[in-house]
Amino acid sequence: MNLRIPGPTAVPPEVLQAGAAEMINHRGPEFAAMIKRTTEGVKTVYQTQNDVATLTASGTGAMEAAVVNLMAPGEPVLVITIGEFGDRFVKLVDAYGGRLTEQSYQPGQAADLNRIEDALKANPDIKLVFITHNETSTGVTNPILPELGKLVHRYEGTLVVDAISSLSSVPVKTDEWDLDVVLSGSQKGWMTAPGLAFVSVNQRAWEKIGKNPQPRFYFDLKRHTDSAATGQTPWTPAVSVWYQLDKAIEMMLAEGLENIFARHARAGQMVREGVRALGLELLADEGVESNTVTAIKVPEGVDGGKWLNVARDEFDTVFAGGQGSLRGKIVRFGHLGYMTDADLQDGLQALKASLDRVRQ
Repeated sequence: MNLRIPGPTAVPPEVLQAGAAEMINHRGPEFAAMIKRTTEGVKTVYQTQNDVATLTASGTGAMEAAVVNLMAPGEPVLVITIGEFGDRFVKLVDAYGGRLTEQSYQPGQAADLNRIEDALKANPDIKLVFITHNETSTGVTNPILPELGKLVHRYEGTLVVDAISSLSSVPVKTDEWDLDVVLSGSQKGWMTAPGLAFVSVNQRAWEKIGKNPQPRFYFDLKRHTDSAATGQTPWTPAVSVWYQLDKAIEMMLAEGLENIFARHARAGQMVREGVRALGLELLADEGVESNTVTAIKVPEGVDGGKWLNVARDEFDTVFAGGQGSLRGKIVRFGHLGYMTDADLQDGLQALKASLDRVRQ
């Protein structure tokens, strides 16, 4: 089966095999050595010297951790949303009692730096900003990240970046761009099964966390970094997934970050050109198309759900459908993590063949 969804992604055979290792004592020296190795590896991929916590959780767990650690009850915050995962920040802020200012964009659009500055000027009490870097629900990568940290800091704020589906596949320069908190998840470009999430925290963010009275327990980031310093985790970790991560990072560092980024840029271009050659339209505005997932508009008169089913059942290829208001309106083609050019070409052929079948 050709898994062409934006996560979980395919896992290399070597990584799958690593996850089949025998259990070890998660309080013993072997696991402590693995924590040290993987933490340093994750920091290399993050391009950071900041603290990084590894949580046994999904990407949403990392998002919730960011909210409960950084946002005080009743605190005014700005959430910039360009799709379903930005909307998830909205729901989390609401769940934990934040005073929300939401800045939303139409599906396919990227965020606008000037509009964000206008929101910060109009709401001087806002000192916490959330944004999605790569929105898998629309196939858009926000290009403003290198400038956004500087802007938020100019207004004495702290920036939280959901880079779950970008970091490890496209450049995210955590330290160079002065990003305060950055989130990612194992099931995307990390070529690892679901179950681990990563949160980097710089000194500015730690100071804010230290003043925050919001209750937290499982997702208390200080507990995680303090435990990691002693070679442990505060709670029982997903040991098998950690084995996989250890192997996947070894493979990623052997390939080299610049080579990984170039591979994903080539994959994104290949898929977009192939989609356009079929006479299909992309949802993303020109110039902000993601190199990890391509969102394709369902043509007039075509049943999007049937298109997905035919691709899966008759052509052994799994694409993702639209979410929320885009359900039935787009097909999403994932191209991140472990993949070959042949996988993508086969995916494009399946896309065409299944569309032709549905149109018959």
